[in-house]
Amino acid sequence: MKFGVTIAPRIADWRLFVDLENMGYDAAWAADSQMLYSDCYATLSLAAANTSRIRLGTGVSVAGTRLAPVTAHSIASINQLAPGRTFIGMGTGHTAMRVMGKDPVKAREFREYLRVLRALLHGEEVDYPLLGETNDIRFLHPKMGFINVEQPVPIYVAADGPLALKSAGAYGDGRVCSHNQTKARLLQSLETMKEGAKAVGRELPASFHTAALGYACVLQPGEKINSDRVIDEVGSMAIASLHYWWEAYMKDGDTSTVAHRCRNLWDEYLAFTEKMDVPAAKRYQQVHLGHCAFVPPEERRFVTEDLIRSTGGLVGTPEEIITMLREREAMGLNEITLLPSMETARRNLKDFAEKVIAKY
Repeated sequence: MKFGVTIAPRIADWRLFVDLENMGYDAAWAADSQMLYSDCYATLSLAAANTSRIRLGTGVSVAGTRLAPVTAHSIASINQLAPGRTFIGMGTGHTAMRVMGKDPVKAREFREYLRVLRALLHGEEVDYPLLGETNDIRFLHPKMGFINVEQPVPIYVAADGPLALKSAGAYGDGRVCSHNQTKARLLQSLETMKEGAKAVGRELPASFHTAALGYACVLQPGEKINSDRVIDEVGSMAIASLHYWWEAYMKDGDTSTVAHRCRNLWDEYLAFTEKMDVPAAKRYQQVHLGHCAFVPPEERRFVTEDLIRSTGGLVGTPEEIITMLREREAMGLNEITLLPSMETARRNLKDFAEKVIAKY
């Protein structure tokens, strides 16, 4: 099992990446959400220039906010600074697009995006459709120090639906999923990705990476799972599930993603959003305030034990967390990437490194 950290990047605190390397983490993923955080590539460039071991990448880049050639050249530039330890996570934009009131990129467009991205990151020429016209494109100066595609950048695709999973199998080097998926769902997803790979004459390599985004907090003796300290450290990630459920509900009334043990909590949260002092047409802005970075004071009450347990939080004693990790490793996951609240990130991650990773 590898251990990574997903960071809500604040460029003034790029040294957090250096600290993670010193703590012994394997990878650092910079979130890409233009209306919420600092630019992920600008932050990664500082991290790349000031680290030497830790793997660096995006967690995840969003197809709807940048053209595929722009994304390719941005991450290839980071690869020039951190050769061989750069990766890119790619997704359709369930936050970055929603926070602008837009839908994530459609499955067919996402597949085409990945096709172009993969070709460019392998130093190939590729036909690229844009504005109704298709042209062949390639990096013209790949060996002059502007970018690095001699060491291809692995593409880890955030995918859950069948079409996205097939695209991940066709053009990805790994998959990113949520932390609370069952073994049956993970195995079914793997089969779907194999189908996608086969459709383009490819086999999933043995090195195909499987990472899960989650969060963790090591409990102190006698501490409750919903203590103020725990909420301070992981509440922002736990409550992000409510944001996701709200978006699904607002789109078409779908509540199938709402965890069974959180049904009453969901009803309370929905009533809370309906009373927000913002126009309904702009409510998405208020809902995503603090997303994965901090918990607005008025929303702390929604971070309950049921929410933490149902969203796969690794919260417990060191021994309990290690047991959870062993179970996830047996399910086929290669990496757990943790996303703590921004202000308590160092304390939370140092505690996890010393009390869990060191014993794993």
